[in-house]
Amino acid sequence: MAGGAVKDLLVAMFGEPQGVVLFQLLFATQFTIYLSLIAFIGGGIVAACITILRILPSRPARIIAQCYIWFFQSAPLLMLLFLFGLGVPRLIGFDVNIWIAASMALTLYSSAYLAEVWRGAIQSQPVGQWEGAQALGLRFMQTLRLVILPQAFRVSLAPTVGFLVQIIKGTSLAYIIGFSDLMSIGKRWANAPVEGTEPFVIYPLMALIYFALCFPLSRLALRLEKRLGTVPKTAPVAA
Repeated sequence: MAGGAVKDLLVAMFGEPQGVVLFQLLFATQFTIYLSLIAFIGGGIVAACITILRILPSRPARIIAQCYIWFFQSAPLLMLLFLFGLGVPRLIGFDVNIWIAASMALTLYSSAYLAEVWRGAIQSQPVGQWEGAQALGLRFMQTLRLVILPQAFRVSLAPTVGFLVQIIKGTSLAYIIGFSDLMSIGKRWANAPVEGTEPFVIYPLMALIYFALCFPLSRLALRLEKRLGTVPKTAPVAA
């Protein structure tokens, strides 16, 4: 009911087909947001495990984590989408849900980058923090949980929020495997032989919607950097 009211309002404001197009683009945006959140949360869970492996004293664990990061950072996101959306279904002989395919590809892609961000934040902490905790009798995981992570959290928060922007933009490639989101609906209208839905009309609208999603996050990341002191202040200019 609410969706119909919004659609009628947009049609009344912009006419047809522009009002209908705008409504469908805005409606499809929710799926872009849902997929971004799934990739961010899922990627964060996987990245946390990879990060721990990356910093463990065990050399084999570090090698496994490093190979994982190298592979999924080197593999193009488009290739991962094709692999999970088209390759795996043919290999196993039955269709894979588009949501599952897109979520898995974006989760693996996100986890590799988030793991490096968090690994860098942890290893940026002074060695003295580890040595001091060891002198107090704390074990590795206790030191990590009680001493290192609270400090690394401040360092990693801004780049983590900033990477969410990359995830949102990365979802735009999911249309290639049939995922119905903002990009998919926009391309469908841009290719439709309907007056008023030409590409030079549709793509700017899509760009504005992506901008509305990404710009606040970019500003939030910058604000967090300044507030948490992870960006050095500009030195005053001498008179």
